[in-house]
Amino acid sequence: MKLTKLAGSFLAVASIILSAGVASAQTAGTNANYIGAGVAVGATSGAQIGGNIQGRYAVPKTPVSVRGSVLYGGDAAAIMPIVTYDAPIAKNTNVYFGGGYSFVTDEGQKTPLGNQNSPVVTLGIESEVSNNVIAYGDTKWGIDAYKNSDGDAVSFQAGLGYRF
Repeated sequence: MKLTKLAGSFLAVASIILSAGVASAQTAGTNANYIGAGVAVGATSGAQIGGNIQGRYAVPKTPVSVRGSVLYGGDAAAIMPIVTYDAPIAKNTNVYFGGGYSFVTDEGQKTPLGNQNSPVVTLGIESEVSNNVIAYGDTKWGIDAYKNSDGDAVSFQAGLGYRF
């Protein structure tokens, strides 16, 4: 029941944000490819604090990006390939929504996003704040991300990236 309510809420928020982005299709978001680093805070099971390394490759002439993310802290890291749909919401600014999979380097050990391999859903925002500098922030939801539990994991990330 908890998972269903969380999933419904997450998808409703994503739907509203993406609808707003599609409605403002004239708005030029960002098509920046970047690599960045920042902080990651796990909001479940002990509030694990760590860092993140994230990258984005915008697929040309589509609203799709291929992303990579590493969340570290604790005794292991979560490595995630992710595909997102990107919607412009303001000049040089996008929201994105997508999914992928989290691979934990040492299952059973803590990361900001659980302690076992799991599907992951993400919702975030990115903005080119100055020449070649991207600010980003997102939420990642790891589904069934804990060993010996059916618990989900949620982590919040923020950082700065370098456009290439």
